[in-house]
Amino acid sequence: MKKDLVLLIAGAVLFVSALFVPEGMNILRLCLFLSAFIASGLKVIVSAVKGIAKGNFFNENTLMVVAAIGAFCIKEYPEAVFVVLFYRVGELFEDYAVKKSRKSISEVMNICPEYANLLSDGKITKVDPDDVEIGDIIVVGAGERVPLDGVVINGKSFVDTSALTGESVPREIGENDEILSGCINREGTLTVKVTKTFDDSTVSRILELVETASAKKSASEKFITRFAKYYTPVVLVCALLLAVIPPLLIEDASFSDFVYRALSFLVVSCPCALVISVPLAFFGGIGGAAKKGILIKGGTYLEVLSKAQNVVFDKTGTLTKGVFAVQKVNAVGMSEDELLEIAVYAENVSSHPVAVSLRDAYGKEIDINKITSSEEIAGHGVKTVVDGRTVLAGNFRLMEKMNIDCEKSSGGTVIYVAVDNVFTGSIIISDEIKSDALSVVKTLKKVGIRKTFMLTGDTQTAAAETAEKLGIDEVFSSLLPHQKVEKLEEIMANTQGKTVYAGDGINDAPVLARSDVGVAMGALGSDAAIEAADIVIMTDEVGKIADAVKLSKKTMNIAKQNIIFSVAIKVGILILCSLNIVGMGVAVFGDVGVMVLAVLNSFRALKEDK
Repeated sequence: MKKDLVLLIAGAVLFVSALFVPEGMNILRLCLFLSAFIASGLKVIVSAVKGIAKGNFFNENTLMVVAAIGAFCIKEYPEAVFVVLFYRVGELFEDYAVKKSRKSISEVMNICPEYANLLSDGKITKVDPDDVEIGDIIVVGAGERVPLDGVVINGKSFVDTSALTGESVPREIGENDEILSGCINREGTLTVKVTKTFDDSTVSRILELVETASAKKSASEKFITRFAKYYTPVVLVCALLLAVIPPLLIEDASFSDFVYRALSFLVVSCPCALVISVPLAFFGGIGGAAKKGILIKGGTYLEVLSKAQNVVFDKTGTLTKGVFAVQKVNAVGMSEDELLEIAVYAENVSSHPVAVSLRDAYGKEIDINKITSSEEIAGHGVKTVVDGRTVLAGNFRLMEKMNIDCEKSSGGTVIYVAVDNVFTGSIIISDEIKSDALSVVKTLKKVGIRKTFMLTGDTQTAAAETAEKLGIDEVFSSLLPHQKVEKLEEIMANTQGKTVYAGDGINDAPVLARSDVGVAMGALGSDAAIEAADIVIMTDEVGKIADAVKLSKKTMNIAKQNIIFSVAIKVGILILCSLNIVGMGVAVFGDVGVMVLAVLNSFRALKEDK
């Protein structure tokens, strides 16, 4: 990148210097222009030669080199340098954007454990996770990250699985339960028997997925490159015919005169307006998106987004706020406030996230003198005596165990409450849907998206409920990162058009990298997700995805308008040049005029639609 920039600056300096050389010093002037052309256009020349060597004769690099040689032959030196100089400026900006956005994702993946506590002969030793074998015993303390996959043989705790599943609700785990690497042990100490080596562990698979997923992504060919495949051969053939056919058919026609006309034809046909205005349209679109809080990492992604027909969403943090909180209180025989208060006192001694959510919703001081006794019923809930009344608070299994009649509720994590063996209501705790997510599917359909999907690590019940509220077409739940990638590839294989994936967590990084266009929620999203994504929504508003799709289609229309307009005018000028009606000066002026108009049209991409 630095080498290219140095050559480009050197070429620009030489070009400007040549413009100020007096008329009489033609050799110096030619040398300066030639040096400027080689310095600024070295990469173009090399690319053209490599393309020809591989049999790819018809690309924009070949056309520019041939046109530049033609311009030197007819002594239109500034035109020869001007084309490659501006083309390289555009390419340099695009290369910088792409390389900047594609850093090594493994550097920001903070789920990789640094050590494992190996238990051997009654002693605990810190070792590298790579050194632990299957069957070894490791100890995971409170607050530590689980280094390897295994089975819990002693201990009980809640583990934070958000790095793997993206879900904010910690999972209760105990003896004989499987535990995955990458989770964080929230409380207590767990003794784990290792079932997989580090290379085969869940965390290693995630790292490998992120590093290899982007390689599977189909690289969209540059818009101008595809156009050049058709434009270049037509221009070269026309120039050749203009140089050869007329002298053979027209009496007294000068061969050198028509060779000059053919060279002029090549110079005028060089896609100067195209190579500047088309990338500028994309930069305008990227700039317009940035004004809306949407960071697009390159013109390629803008182009692919315009062809999107499917959008796949993560749930937690993307469609929902990712905050575990009380959503509804269903009281029976008492007020909602009273039911919430009883539940808070019952769960007061617990550090479970459910208890924390209840206390947050209650928002008042707790008088511990009201609590006579409290007993935990493993796997079911708690039994607490509050103000002389026996309060049961827990899951539906607790109500069944105590033979208490109640209706089963749904919609998240449900806490059932009974006082003195009489059911008094339930409290629903779940993640809250983002306000703009309620209309996102309808808006996406309006801008051309045919089908929407949701991939989540959450339970089937919670996922289905969220999907139903939002109108999402298909939902897949209880997925780990590698399963999300598999489902995404399945969706991409069975649907038409490009597929967009929107997510925010570390677990979404592999899927973001694998999708045709990855969209990350930037304000609250993980560093890994933001680095893996092609587009970042800086405001965390999922509705901005529809804005990005709409803007991409507008940008592509502007780019196509520039091509049609530029080609139409050029064809007119080329015909006039071929007939010797206008000279090179008028032709060059017309070409520059087309370029200016195309550039002005490109600025429309920056303008916000009302």
